[in-house]
Amino acid sequence: MPTKINTPSIIEAAGTRPKRIEEYVGRVNSGTGAVSVARMISPGGWQEPGQRPEFDEYTVVLKGLLRVESKSGTLDVRAGEAVITHAGQWVRYSTPDPAGAEYIAVCLPAFSPDTVHRDDEPA
Repeated sequence: MPTKINTPSIIEAAGTRPKRIEEYVGRVNSGTGAVSVARMISPGGWQEPGQRPEFDEYTVVLKGLLRVESKSGTLDVRAGEAVITHAGQWVRYSTPDPAGAEYIAVCLPAFSPDTVHRDDEPA
């Protein structure tokens, strides 16, 4: 029988301003370790610390602008676009546009605070 997810779990977000994370599938909401699927609603001016996660992250931007920094450069990902970040590579996300951003993030394996390996401070 398929498993219906009626509501997401709200997860506390790292970063400089409050960001809403709605986890539909993942370790918290469905007990799924293989993958996580979450909707992010991020305010303008938000930035999280850099990280070197043990998971790949597939992100589709629904509204606004998501900035993705890596050691090799910076990408501005806009509504209707997507970005893939790879396990083991340093990355930092932010939403510099005043309107913020809304996006879906899929992590393989599922996001975990123990496997994200965030920097100590936002730069």
